[in-house]
Amino acid sequence: MKKATIFLSPPHMGGTEQNYIVDAFKANWIAPLGANVDGFEQKMKQYTGAANALALNSGTAAIHLALITLGVTTGDTVFCSTLTFAASANPIVYVGATPVFIDSDEQSWNMCPIALEKALADAARQNQLPKAVILVHILGLVADLEAIQTICETYGVPLIEDAAESLGSTYNGQMTGTFGEMGIYSFNGNKIITTSGGGMLLSKTKATRNDAFKYATQAKEDAPFYLHEKIGYNYRLSNVLAGIGIGQMEVIDKHVAKRRSIFNTYEMVFREVDGISMMPILPGTEPNCWLSAIRLNPEKIAVTTSELVEMMAEVGIEVRMMWNPLHLQPSFAGTTCYQAGDENVSEKLFQEVLCLPSGSAMRESQQAYVIQKLLAQISRLTTINSN
Repeated sequence: MKKATIFLSPPHMGGTEQNYIVDAFKANWIAPLGANVDGFEQKMKQYTGAANALALNSGTAAIHLALITLGVTTGDTVFCSTLTFAASANPIVYVGATPVFIDSDEQSWNMCPIALEKALADAARQNQLPKAVILVHILGLVADLEAIQTICETYGVPLIEDAAESLGSTYNGQMTGTFGEMGIYSFNGNKIITTSGGGMLLSKTKATRNDAFKYATQAKEDAPFYLHEKIGYNYRLSNVLAGIGIGQMEVIDKHVAKRRSIFNTYEMVFREVDGISMMPILPGTEPNCWLSAIRLNPEKIAVTTSELVEMMAEVGIEVRMMWNPLHLQPSFAGTTCYQAGDENVSEKLFQEVLCLPSGSAMRESQQAYVIQKLLAQISRLTTINSN
């Protein structure tokens, strides 16, 4: 198999990141905390409008701390989107709780409000309401936040937004990650901005931020000797990596604009192809288009997404199937997934959706090459499979 030369979402440096790294070296402040960490948190608050921000070493750590600060523990349940990466739900198991998964809807590909309402109504009847709902905004698309937030408030269940992929996306002008009691971002190497590895926890209250900070620094008590009354974690972000984050924040608007432009180009081409549709965008939302994705109509396109992944790799292009829903994963065997009707939407999306190269450094000629090869492979494979 040919090694990919056009990747799905590679890192894209702005050019000033090294200046902040050099500052950290000059100050010899290489460990976690420091001026770069403080500066990165401040820039994130300014950009998102969040009240509080805590820089961490991963988005997964941010979800874990969000659950801990909400008091989630053994015997509890947490509702979570099923169409997402495992890192969204793994922390539920870390704290000894049980995940209950919620299907997607066709309008946003994100958590279905109807399915969520059904799940919460069932839980209320059993007097077993979840300790939290984890809503994930996949691909940078925005979920139906007004409906989901209203449902959570009706049942008195805290909302955590996993906005790992949606930094820069908005719902009625407000940034994703700022609607729930807490929100999280990821700065992994493939995200819209990166710190190599890193994450951010947003919170509405200073007290929650302080609690999370304490747990993130090994739960060390304020004493003249090492005193730990609770189990803590080593989750803080390096001052060096935070410097990359500050530099990335200087170009985030350009990154978002470029990815939206890439989406528009794909949309302009594929709307002319019978049997292919672009990912949906809810009215009132502006996704960051972290990844652009197409959906194949199996009644018109006689080729599978898994076939396309293999064939595109042969011509040096990385494409990816949609997430395999978590309720189908062996690691979550035996879990429940609530859906709105008879059909599970997330399972269909897993089979029919293909994510396309969307990196903000991708050249127009590269995108044209991707489109050319993809249409050629679809045409060729459809002909072969139809015979």
